[in-house]
Amino acid sequence: MFLNEYDVIVVGAGHAGCEAAAAAANLGSSTLLVTMSLQNIAQMSCNPAMGGIAKGQIVREIDALGGYSGIVSDRTAIQFKMLNKSKGPAMWSPRVQSDRMRFSEEWRLMLEATPNLDFYQEMVSGLLIENGKIKGIRSSLGIEIKAKSVVLTNGTFLNGLIHIGEKQFGGGRAGESASYGITEDLVKAGFQAGRMKTGTPPRVDGRSLDYSKMNEEKGDAKPDKFSYSDVTSPLIHQRSCHMTYTSLDVHDILREGFDRSPMFNGRIKSLGPRYCPSIEDKINRFADKERHQLFVEPEGWKTCEVYVNGFSTSLPEDIQFKALSSVAGFEKVKFLRPGYAIEYDYFPPTQLKHTLETKLVEGLYFAGQINGTTGYEEAASQGLMAGINAHLKVHEKAPLILKRDEAYIGVLIDDLITKGTEEPYRMFTSRAEYRTLLRQDNADFRLTPMSYEIGLASEARLRRMEFKRNESEKMVEFFKETSVSVAETNPILEAKDTALISQGDKMFKIFSRPQIDLDDMLRFEKVTAYIEENKLDQEILEQAEIQVKYSGYIEKERNNADKLTRLEEVKIPEDFDYNKIKSMSIEAKQKLSKIKPATIAQASRISGVSPSDVSVLLIYMGR
Repeated sequence: MFLNEYDVIVVGAGHAGCEAAAAAANLGSSTLLVTMSLQNIAQMSCNPAMGGIAKGQIVREIDALGGYSGIVSDRTAIQFKMLNKSKGPAMWSPRVQSDRMRFSEEWRLMLEATPNLDFYQEMVSGLLIENGKIKGIRSSLGIEIKAKSVVLTNGTFLNGLIHIGEKQFGGGRAGESASYGITEDLVKAGFQAGRMKTGTPPRVDGRSLDYSKMNEEKGDAKPDKFSYSDVTSPLIHQRSCHMTYTSLDVHDILREGFDRSPMFNGRIKSLGPRYCPSIEDKINRFADKERHQLFVEPEGWKTCEVYVNGFSTSLPEDIQFKALSSVAGFEKVKFLRPGYAIEYDYFPPTQLKHTLETKLVEGLYFAGQINGTTGYEEAASQGLMAGINAHLKVHEKAPLILKRDEAYIGVLIDDLITKGTEEPYRMFTSRAEYRTLLRQDNADFRLTPMSYEIGLASEARLRRMEFKRNESEKMVEFFKETSVSVAETNPILEAKDTALISQGDKMFKIFSRPQIDLDDMLRFEKVTAYIEENKLDQEILEQAEIQVKYSGYIEKERNNADKLTRLEEVKIPEDFDYNKIKSMSIEAKQKLSKIKPATIAQASRISGVSPSDVSVLLIYMGR
């Protein structure tokens, strides 16, 4: 059946697997995507949305590198919101509500249109490993498929166990079976495995809800989009979401089921995601809160299925129903399926290199939830990087490793392999020390040139990025050079309650005031004439505004990052023996020997390694 050896086999077709397969195939590797169900490609197993705080930045980074997630999200969005718009641009985060069925379909069609990519539906039950190298996979039918590299993106399927109250059954997602065999092969090969849990809320029938009792949540009046390319366009029509609240009565009903809850009676031993707690977790942890927000999110343009965001639970189904029926607007609710928790195997990511290749088995890569992360965006970005690096390794090219000051993806991977994770890891803006540099508006400046260099981002993308950069720089120069008079400026300043000017000044200076935004600047005839003359779009205007307003902060952060880069350049040999360093703490020796950091900078980020340990290391490295 499979006569040829593949360059890359990707196991699992969720968000990570799809990006990995697309990247490897687009770079020119013969690629096979194996999954248990071809009907469920890129399934949104949990909420029907992409992006959000720091996650929206990741989607834009994936897009800038030439991945598909941004394009698919734009084409299947039903609502767009730029979150945190009231804060500075480092915090702005795009988010879309997606049409779940359309999302999966669009992904499949885009993959089918990708050259060098084959598909096969079956469970992968084992790995072919010889002398510390990956040789391929074994299917449940006993078919062996040979490959030069394998990317594992198994999500919640590895020995997946679903819990609803006291009931438990094997499964990787509601209605789908779990996957067996891979964990056992990896443990045999010397890997350390662990268990994690995540949960999902009930899905309900939108026809049974009373929306008049809820608050309507509309999308942005002027919606933007994820992809920097021109193959997608912003939404014209949008679907609203709604918001309602739990109450003390709801909390009391939920507590009735605690003795039958797998989370409280010890059936589930693994840790769940801290930042997406179940409803029982919330009322237990935040007992002083009288109510919690619930976001009522439609699953698509036309379907009646609704996702109850904020009500993730593994309580018995009768308790779920009784409690949800007591929420305003849900009095007559009909369930399409109850919420559940799922436990699955993961592999602590400290067993990986920066390329996401395992340290133990050459040519084997892990991406997504198998690394202990949670979230579609985190998974997709790891998939993309694993797919890229698997291709580069097979073709004996230098790896692509993103640094912490280059991308949130760089922060994510470095955090995982340096610090590991005890609970499902999700990205936040606060995890990045250089978040002023890593904004959603400039991901293309940061990453498209690198991606173009390896052959993933197209020339059209590069040219588009260069045009945006050049035009925004020209516009900043225009603000610096153009003067405005007292007569045309003061009415604008007066309207914004900011100090008036007594003599003419440069536009740049006026624009730099925190009270003044782009809309105010558009009141100057010279500005509107300049925009029309140069046919500038919203993206260029936004970029110029950020460069004017935040240039001081950006500059300062760039200098800090450059200082750290010098430590990134001090490499540590792979086989370095830390035990020979006498003047270093035992903890630091143990941690450094386990993680084997590639550079001094990475060593400094390991918990338990002190600044004095780093100084000693620097001496040993001859600095």
